[in-house]
Amino acid sequence: MEKTFTIGDRSFVLDQSKAEEAFAAKQVINGRQTMTFNLLPLKYQWAYDLYGTMKANHWEPEDIPMQKDIEQWQSDELSDAERWIIRMGIGYFSAAEGIVGDNILHVVRELVTASELKLVLGRHAHEENIHADSLLYMISSLGINPHECEAMFEQIETIRRKNEFVTRTSHTLRRDLDMKDPDNIRLLAKNIFVFGQCMEGTQFYGLFGMILSLYRQNKFPGIGQMFRYTLRDESNHIELLRNLLMDLIGENKEIWTEDFKRELTNLMIEAVNLEKDFINDCLPVSSVGLNAEEFCQYIDFNADRRLEGVGLKALNPGVKNPFPWLSETMDLKKEANFFEQRVTEYQKSSALGMVDDDEL
Repeated sequence: MEKTFTIGDRSFVLDQSKAEEAFAAKQVINGRQTMTFNLLPLKYQWAYDLYGTMKANHWEPEDIPMQKDIEQWQSDELSDAERWIIRMGIGYFSAAEGIVGDNILHVVRELVTASELKLVLGRHAHEENIHADSLLYMISSLGINPHECEAMFEQIETIRRKNEFVTRTSHTLRRDLDMKDPDNIRLLAKNIFVFGQCMEGTQFYGLFGMILSLYRQNKFPGIGQMFRYTLRDESNHIELLRNLLMDLIGENKEIWTEDFKRELTNLMIEAVNLEKDFINDCLPVSSVGLNAEEFCQYIDFNADRRLEGVGLKALNPGVKNPFPWLSETMDLKKEANFFEQRVTEYQKSSALGMVDDDEL
């Protein structure tokens, strides 16, 4: 169907069928190649909707006061175990957030072809920059030697192994690949699964839980608040990469074999084992309200949710959440509702500190 617009003595003919052909050619990968960044008409509505949610949830580290954290860090009211958790949290995440952002920007976003997918992935990468910036803000506020954080990447074996686990799936895609080859499509699917469901969706949650446990005890209110906002962002990232994986598989059904399902499940098993070793490094001795065995169970609980979310079988059917209070903060649906109430407050006043402790 053609439509003609006549302006003065000039006429412009628009052919809707050509636009419809362009829309039909939109795909996660191997879609229509164009130099324009035309979002409309949207094919992946979920991506644009999620982009709007992520944009509305914007926050800046400097808006969160750190004075109480500094006072506690400099006082003698903390145990060595509590200080070590903060060091491990800052040490690991200051590397991990950058690894995620780099992979999203230079691997996944480079390979997808639909503009709305590029849009939301660009926002994802931007939020990883904010998270990395928040870690720098924590380090500088507490006066931690930044060289100690760098040394942790190299010298604490459980951090090094976790980082190597995810970067190896990233490196395999940093070269020209024929993305019509099912083996290469599987490489991308594996990358999206590892970063979204294994790393951000499972491995991140051990330290999230530990730091929020301290926050619940009125320790490190500034750091705890930043991790709460980071957690909100991570929930969106998990859903983004879950949807992306499902659409990629839906458009390339030949990759979804029983062998590939086993490969993804085995990757989650590896991720869980690495995380449990890391948890034991974070909590070599129990602290008040913090027990390594319970956090290992919490990782099993999260891993099963991630597997089931992408249509894979749980590793530990029926495993219970050992921290019922954490589910209010970490459960995806409840978490979205919790923070939804505060988006407008933040946009109006930037009052990031206005969350009552008893709401945890």
